[in-house]
This record gives sequence, structure tokens and C-alpha cells, in this order.
Amino acid sequence: MRLKVAVIGAGSWGTTVASIAAHNGPTVLWARNPETAAEINTRRTNSRYLGTSRVGRDLRATADIGEAVRTADVIIMGVPSHGFRATLEMVRDHIRPWVPVISLAKGLEQGSLLRMTQVINDVLPGHPAGLLTGPNLAREIMAGFAAASVVAMDDETILRELRAVFRSKIFRVYTNQDVVGCEIGGALKNVIAIAAGMGDGLGVGDNTKAAVVTRGLAELTRLGVAMGGSPHTFAGLAGMGDLVATCASKQSRNRYVGEQLGKGRTIVEICDEMHMVAEGVKTSRVVMELAAKYDVQMPIAREVYRVVHEAATPSQAYRGLLRFEAGSELDPG
Repeated sequence: MRLKVAVIGAGSWGTTVASIAAHNGPTVLWARNPETAAEINTRRTNSRYLGTSRVGRDLRATADIGEAVRTADVIIMGVPSHGFRATLEMVRDHIRPWVPVISLAKGLEQGSLLRMTQVINDVLPGHPAGLLTGPNLAREIMAGFAAASVVAMDDETILRELRAVFRSKIFRVYTNQDVVGCEIGGALKNVIAIAAGMGDGLGVGDNTKAAVVTRGLAELTRLGVAMGGSPHTFAGLAGMGDLVATCASKQSRNRYVGEQLGKGRTIVEICDEMHMVAEGVKTSRVVMELAAKYDVQMPIAREVYRVVHEAATPSQAYRGLLRFEAGSELDPG
């Protein structure tokens, strides 16, 4: 039996995942904008987010969230972290009992400091919660380039069933029961990508950028392990893999934000011109709160926070990193 899938959110990644899922079973994509739903159904494109890339012929879109949700066997949440809870509350009015809910969002909830699976458990208790994460640039996948991802959930039986929803000839899907590690890796790499992008904008060179990315991985691993994640997760697709793709790619929204900051623009004007969310901007604040809560040193994330929220300059941020005394590379502090 092929599972019926509802993907909630028609941004670039939500539409891409929906297109993949449509090859494996009946899939409905919910778009907040009726015009977007109509374009997907008639032209087979979502030009605002994916340009001229064409979605799967079997994918159907709707602007009626009840229509998308009420018969689904799996719900996939493709909305940013800041709108995640409110959209879940809309889903709650239509979802059937025990249906798994999978997050695509790589962020943390402001105020509560909750991971997205924790928000799912809060709004929809009794529904198995998981996530899909990894080095997945939507436009590359839509263009037919191979990629790999991780679907994470603590229920191994459901995990095996979910792999069939996502996998394709070019999209390889692994499983991982370390939900905490996978979520923290996905959220924090966006903050490190802003730091890497600032280096690009400043023209600091590849040696410096490599150091920032590598030490950034150490930072997110320290916090993730302190929160209960496995260190092995951060060496895999949900950690290092996602971090490398996001820090290096010209398609990365968070790297772009950092690059523009490095070139002297303000965070307000950069965000105002973007029609897609750069999760690292908001996550940088939450990360600092979590670092304080778990007593973890995160100098790179701290400097990103200072630039984004306290009007420090990228040059000051990079000088600040040089002032941080180096100790043992393997120091867990």
C-alpha cells in the first residue's frame, strides 16, 4: 500500500520534497497562496521559488489545508520555524489520529527554545514526530543532481516505512534515530553559514574560511552533544554534510546573508529583499540562549549574533575570533 502524503508549505524545499514524494505515492501540496497552487497544477512550475524547474506530473496542489490533510497517512511540514506552530495548529483541525508528522524546517522556536519535533509533540501529542535533513539544495535536486538525506525518528518501524516516501533513483535516504542530533545539526549549520558568508564578503581567503567551517562544526557538535545528541551524527549528513553544502554553495540563503553583511549591507535591507527565509538570522539568537543554558562555549555563533543583532561589523567579528585563545583541538569545552 502506498502512503498518502500531504506536504504543508510550497516553498522551494517543500515543493521539491512533494515532487519526490509524488513519484512514490499520492501526494498533495498545500500552498498558502492560491495562485501558487494554480500554477503548480496547470504549468507544473513554482516559479517564485524554483524558477523554470518542473514538478512531478502526479503532484497535486491545493490552497485548502483541510483538503490536503484529512486523508493523509503522513504529514510533511515544509514551513519555516517562525510559522511552524501556527501552521501546525491549522493542521490539528484536520489530521487523523496517529499520523506521523515530519519536519523539513532547520530552525528553533524563539522564546521556547524548542526543536521542531518538540513543537510537533506540543501541538499534536500522540503523533510520531520526525524530520528530514541533510545537504539538500532544492534547485540542484530539481535539476536532477544526485543527493543524500537523513530521515530521523526514534521509532525504527515507522522510519523504515518513511524511507519509501522520500527515496528516488537520485535521492538516497538514510535513517537515524538520533532526532536531537539531526535537528541541532540542521539548525546550527545555518548560523555557521552566515559566518562563512561574512568571510566571503570580506575576502578573507580559503584558509580562514576552512578554519571557520571546521571550528563551527566543533561548536555545533559541543552544543548538540550537551543537549543529548550523538557525536557520530555530527560527522554525517545531518552535521558535516549539511554544513559543507550550506557554507560553500552560492544557492545557500544563509551564506548569502553573511556575504552581503561582509560587503557592508545591513541585515534589515538584506532580509527585506529576500522572499525566502534565512533561518540562521533568527536561530543565532536562540543558539546563544541555548549555549548559556548548557554552558557551552560558541565563539563563532556569538560573533554572528553580535553582527546580526547588535550591529557589530563583520570585520569586528573576525577580529573577535582571533582574540579567542586557542586550546586543544579536542577540548570538549
